[in-house]
Amino acid sequence: MTSLAHDRRGSGPPLLLIHGIGSRRQVWSPILDLLAPHREVIAIDLPGFGTSPLWPPLPTADNTTHRAAPGQASRRVVPGSVPHLADLVESFLDSLGLGAVDVGGSSMGGGIALELGRRGRARAVTAFSPVGFWPPGGGRWCRFVVGAAHAGSTALASSLPRLLATRAGRTALCSVFYAHPGSLNPAGCLADARALAGAPGFHSSRSAFRHLTPWSAADLGALAAIPVTIAWGTRDAVLPYRRQAFRARTALPAARHVPLPGCGHLPFPDAPRRCADLLLHPAAV
Repeated sequence: MTSLAHDRRGSGPPLLLIHGIGSRRQVWSPILDLLAPHREVIAIDLPGFGTSPLWPPLPTADNTTHRAAPGQASRRVVPGSVPHLADLVESFLDSLGLGAVDVGGSSMGGGIALELGRRGRARAVTAFSPVGFWPPGGGRWCRFVVGAAHAGSTALASSLPRLLATRAGRTALCSVFYAHPGSLNPAGCLADARALAGAPGFHSSRSAFRHLTPWSAADLGALAAIPVTIAWGTRDAVLPYRRQAFRARTALPAARHVPLPGCGHLPFPDAPRRCADLLLHPAAV
């Protein structure tokens, strides 16, 4: 069983929330008060991020496999990859005695949410700017952007409190993720930057993006039978909207595809009510 740092609040059908690479469960804070009156919200720190420990050592790569969808061959685990982290999230759900739950995910967490849906562990999936739909070269751009953010947070560690205390500093350092970084809470930005710099799972997950196979309509598994929503900020600088949202529509034609005008890669402080509504009201199959 996998133990993950998490917050659990509210009442109603369970809703699991999964953050992206370098992030932490607090990324969902702008919408939690809107969700908790209607759902039992479980926001997790993925292994190697936030305050969750790094995943346990894996056996040798040659004989390590992850669980595949029924009827599919098992695949070799890439540490920190979407399938590997989905394995660990499944184990966490098992430890809580939960079967299929509604799942929301952001960025890498969106990819994990879709993978859980493919495996039959999600009743509904809402993915915000999910990984796995990049065009040729898009994966390199994503790795560059998140790598630069990690390097910057590390190199500027001693200066971050002073820089992020100012609107200009937040705009300079956080604009790659947020459309309106100047309005963010300084203490939250500082905690986010420190979590990014100190995440022991970051390098493995970033490297695993090289092996991420783009989603295909031929490999949807149980996703084809559940409500799926793909939401994308039109000002996303990490996974740019125009080409990647188009590829998502092509791979998942039956899903509900929602643009979030004026929102960045992390849209929750920009459009909290809209993001909450998408999670609370899954699309019809």
